Amino acid sequence: MPDTHYQRLSATDLVFLELENDKLPMHIGAVSIFEGGDLLRRRGDLDIERLQRFVESSLAGNPRLRQRLAYVPVLNHPVWIDDDRFNLAYHVRHTRLPRPGDVPALKRLAGRVMSQRLDRHKPLWELWFVEGLRGGDRFALISKFHHCMIDGISGVDFLASILRLDPGTGVPEPTRWTPRPIPSGASLLADELARRAALPLAVARSVPRLLRERQETFRSLTRTLADLGDAAAANLTVASPTPLNPDVGPHRRFEWARFPLDEVKAIKNRLGGTVNDVVLAIVAGAVGRFLERRGVDVAGLDFRMSMPASVRATDERGALGNRVGVLTIALPVGVRDPRRRLQAIIETTKSLKHSGQLHGVELVAELSDRLFPPLAGYLARLAARARMYNLSVTNIPGPQVPVYLLGARMLEIYPLAFLFSNQALTIGTFSYDGGLYWALTADEVALPDLDRVIAAIASEHRRFGRAAAADRRRRSAR
Repeated sequence: MPDTHYQRLSATDLVFLELENDKLPMHIGAVSIFEGGDLLRRRGDLDIERLQRFVESSLAGNPRLRQRLAYVPVLNHPVWIDDDRFNLAYHVRHTRLPRPGDVPALKRLAGRVMSQRLDRHKPLWELWFVEGLRGGDRFALISKFHHCMIDGISGVDFLASILRLDPGTGVPEPTRWTPRPIPSGASLLADELARRAALPLAVARSVPRLLRERQETFRSLTRTLADLGDAAAANLTVASPTPLNPDVGPHRRFEWARFPLDEVKAIKNRLGGTVNDVVLAIVAGAVGRFLERRGVDVAGLDFRMSMPASVRATDERGALGNRVGVLTIALPVGVRDPRRRLQAIIETTKSLKHSGQLHGVELVAELSDRLFPPLAGYLARLAARARMYNLSVTNIPGPQVPVYLLGARMLEIYPLAFLFSNQALTIGTFSYDGGLYWALTADEVALPDLDRVIAAIASEHRRFGRAAAADRRRRSAR
């Protein structure tokens, strides 16, 4: 019997395959900037051969990176299989910025890289090592993954597999890899039909246990229906139209900024809430200012954002794939006072913790995965077309100590995201080594003034800083 292997895509993974088209590449990743260290030669050239060997040595812990998509005949459900023609040089790429190698040039390069769809006949990832940054003593890494194979948390886990806490420069010997034979179409179809045929039997077998535990079952069912209701209430109403919600084109642009994490923590310590609450309050204020400049009356605007939330269990850390739900949050973009805005955010996020919205979304994904895989994708397309929310915001925690790539210290990291069909802006934050790194992903045509959004974020950050300082002085004077 040949040692074949494949793995089904979950319903959540399938969503990101089905949402993608020529205008909507479903990529996530990051731009990281490193000290040059020993990886830059005298002329500023990167030692790409050494970097490729190092990445190859890291693949043993991430088998998905050597797998590609295949499809079950007739049913057309995608599965992961080993890529018997895997070519590392195709995925680990090397390029150079044109002079003067400034930050705007790096942003333009990231925009081009993230706008190009990945080849579905190959493993769905690329690492672009970029030399030629101004000053000659730094290089950048643009990481790019299809969202069907990775979410924000598993993306951090992957970066952790190639970054180190110590500045060691040794390259481990790559482990020999032999791809497993590709399963036949007939075996894939037979396995999937058997799996689906067994579902009713599995449900029937659970009935006696449910009858024995009928009281707890009733309470659980009641909670489940309530959670599904919370999820439906949050995701089946239409948000207000705004200039951030046109039909999105295929081209991406990025803006980014860094703020000291201590300043954000000082704000939440003085004014209340969490770091995430402060981030959302800054976003609400910045978006409100931007929309006003675009001529929008923000008073009473029903402006909603979606925020991915991990449902990954502790024992699932390090595994690729998507274990994420989505929370829908109303943002008070019309509230000018930063204290009142933050308080409104705090009250909203507290109520979400007691609602079943996240659990309800997770239940929909699980039911879809078990009973009808296309369901989650259908609901996701419905939500995108119907404008259930105006904006996506992600906030990913990272290490608060320096990390290194073959002795080169990572100086900055900016998370890159994807856009939905009528959502021209996504905002991501990543905390690392005392900094909070903001990155804005936008449709290049719809938001030519993206620089005004990042400027508004910086302005709101300063406003909150002043509000926190005023609160400290007021308390000291008592």
